[in-house]
Amino acid sequence: MVNKTFTIIDETGIHARPATILVSAASKFNADIMLEYNGKSVNLKSIMGVMSLGIPKDAVIKVSAEGSDEKEALSLLEDTLKRGGLAE
Repeated sequence: MVNKTFTIIDETGIHARPATILVSAASKFNADIMLEYNGKSVNLKSIMGVMSLGIPKDAVIKVSAEGSDEKEALSLLEDTLKRGGLAE
């Protein structure tokens, strides 16, 4: 299992559009990918799960991946978060 912590820098947090981009990126992999915020953990391949967390600006989130392509998955998600100006 690999994981990484990020701080949300987007003014509006993770709303519908970035959530859709993250879910789409996560869905490309076989690994189990989880998003954790405020003590709750959801499947990052579920748009409803991600939206249910209500992640605001300055929130600290953790992305975890476990499976055969876990490193590739975490690398792409990190790139997606940073390139999209969502997190650092």
